[in-house]
Amino acid sequence: MRALAPALLLALAGCTSASVTPPQAAAPIPQAPVEAAKPPAGMQYLYGSGEAVALSIQAYTALIAAVRTNLATSRPPASAILAPEGTAPPSCAGKPLAAVFDMDETAVLNLGFEYNDAKSGKGYDPALWARWEQTGADKVAAVPGVKAAFETLRAMNITPIINTNRDIASAEQTAKALAVAGLGEFRHGETLFLKGDVDAKSGKDGRRMAIAAKWCVVALGGDQLGDFTDALTGPAPSARRAAVAAAPYDSYWGRLWFVLPNPVYGTGLGSGWDDTFPADKRWADPAAQGVK
Repeated sequence: MRALAPALLLALAGCTSASVTPPQAAAPIPQAPVEAAKPPAGMQYLYGSGEAVALSIQAYTALIAAVRTNLATSRPPASAILAPEGTAPPSCAGKPLAAVFDMDETAVLNLGFEYNDAKSGKGYDPALWARWEQTGADKVAAVPGVKAAFETLRAMNITPIINTNRDIASAEQTAKALAVAGLGEFRHGETLFLKGDVDAKSGKDGRRMAIAAKWCVVALGGDQLGDFTDALTGPAPSARRAAVAAAPYDSYWGRLWFVLPNPVYGTGLGSGWDDTFPADKRWADPAAQGVK
């Protein structure tokens, strides 16, 4: 019995040691991200409000009225294409009529992409946008007013042309998205122009001039200043704001150029405090400063 005692003691010691080994900590349970109560304010306005619907219909209604006036009062019609500095202005004589539009948030609303953007909160990513171009054609909707405007233009023998910065590699899916939105058939190189066409630049002046070489463009529609002229995309926000209201641009708005609302992305965003609020127009609540 004594001879067995040391072995029994060792065994018992082993059992005791094993019994007091602390358990491994459980892996933390992943927590789902907290969902925002509402989409970003700009998205609420553009995709969810009646005001945005009204503004879009208003823009397209004004465009059609201005085109009718242009055709009735000018022979040949006035061209909506503002040629880059040092370039001869395009002539409308003897050319078929067209109206040129941006695509995204001008002709179609990218509901699928913006939903994903709002949910993920990751912000713009070129690779993500490229995947959207390739796979999101059935997740768009027509901008309010655009279907009726395109139908009216076609009935007037004016061809709608899309000039977009979607990539040339997505030409087929871009045309599909326009068709899904109910806007008709668009052919790459004829009535659909993309980034990579003409001069491979993101600026649209080169494509606009190429279109104007074949067509008399009687109206432009877009949601960014670059949809009308590249000259307005370079200045800082405060200088850009002043330039938009000055000659020659002031004579184009509402006559040949028509802007659609977009508070979600683009050159309309990004101004700082000084650009947004002039120093001589700032007000402070007197009560907050102890003034009675």
